[in-house]
Amino acid sequence: MTTSKSTQLTAPKSIVIKLGGSMLDGLNENFFANFKKLQATGHEIVIVHGGGPAINKALANNGISTTSINGIRVTSAEAIGIVQSTLVGQVNPALVHQLNKSGIQAIGLSGYDNQLLQCTILDKSTYGFVGEVQQVNTSFIETLLKNGITPVISSISCTTDGEPLNINADTVASEIALAIKAESLQLVTDTPGIKIDDEIQETVTSEKVTDWIISGDIYGGMIPKVTAALDCLAAGIPSVQIVGDQLSGTTILQQEVYA
Repeated sequence: MTTSKSTQLTAPKSIVIKLGGSMLDGLNENFFANFKKLQATGHEIVIVHGGGPAINKALANNGISTTSINGIRVTSAEAIGIVQSTLVGQVNPALVHQLNKSGIQAIGLSGYDNQLLQCTILDKSTYGFVGEVQQVNTSFIETLLKNGITPVISSISCTTDGEPLNINADTVASEIALAIKAESLQLVTDTPGIKIDDEIQETVTSEKVTDWIISGDIYGGMIPKVTAALDCLAAGIPSVQIVGDQLSGTTILQQEVYA
């Protein structure tokens, strides 16, 4: 019996990249070059973004205070419209423009589009208008990827009645990565990985990360990043990377991989 060569072809590997922090102010050439390298080696990429700095500025300009509980922005009735317009009207198109200008085919989306993110209210009494993802329209994402188009997804969606909901961007990235069975999730920040004794750690286990948090070797702004990574690993994503604009940094695995 002969085997068709087509059955031996390697299936595309998908990666979900979550952009945060100052990355949203303007991506540099390193990011675009490394993004294209991933695509050239057969990777299909989904981008997810929030918009913390831009949202904070817009809320302040409108005299609306903002707080966070457990890393989730409490989103009041007066804040949700501003969050929505900032993410969908400002941050997302600016990001898509940068990608398109660099030669990457990209399309801007939110959870509204083709029921991309079907959500319910997380806990209105605690967080206000914040969503919890119940289902991801994976066929829509896969159709775009198969046609060489990079989805750029803002972390906003709605209830079945169309009521807007803010969603934590790390959560959106994790849910999409799980739904499309992504090879990995990359959290791109202005800190290129976990640094211990002034040295970036290339590969670590979730257990080691937990130890470093307890010992105080991981502290400050890195704690929410690694906590999100641990949550993703626990949910079943094979690996999570905390990387800088060159898409290299620290790979966190659930457990040690032995040859």
